[in-house]
Amino acid sequence: MGIILCPTRGGPASSHTQNGAIALAKERGDSLLFLYVVDLHFLNKTAAPIVVDVADEVQEMGEFLLLIAKERAEEQGVSTKTISRIGKLREEIKKVAREESVSLVMFGQPAGEKSKFILDDLRAFAAEIEKDCGIETIIY
Repeated sequence: MGIILCPTRGGPASSHTQNGAIALAKERGDSLLFLYVVDLHFLNKTAAPIVVDVADEVQEMGEFLLLIAKERAEEQGVSTKTISRIGKLREEIKKVAREESVSLVMFGQPAGEKSKFILDDLRAFAAEIEKDCGIETIIY
């Protein structure tokens, strides 16, 4: 039994990817790991106390979104774990993939302007994970 890592940020596009990860985990007999990363490195560091407050609030929202994803997966009989991190998105995905010994990382297709990636960048990042971590990736 393997572990499928599904980074998520909530919203309709993420729900589609989460559903795909749930279905794949059921099909393969794998467990799921949903990851939410609070990535605020773009904010001005001169307002450090505000950044800390924002990070805490966004992390709480992320944990709520993870709870919803976990409940949906477990309702379908899929063993699920959630992790919330603060840091740079790409670095945290790779760290968690290694730390949790995942067998597959499943990304959703970029969803327009709100996405952290464009498709070519996501493909390049997926290839980087496969090369650097030796972990299979899927863009769903």
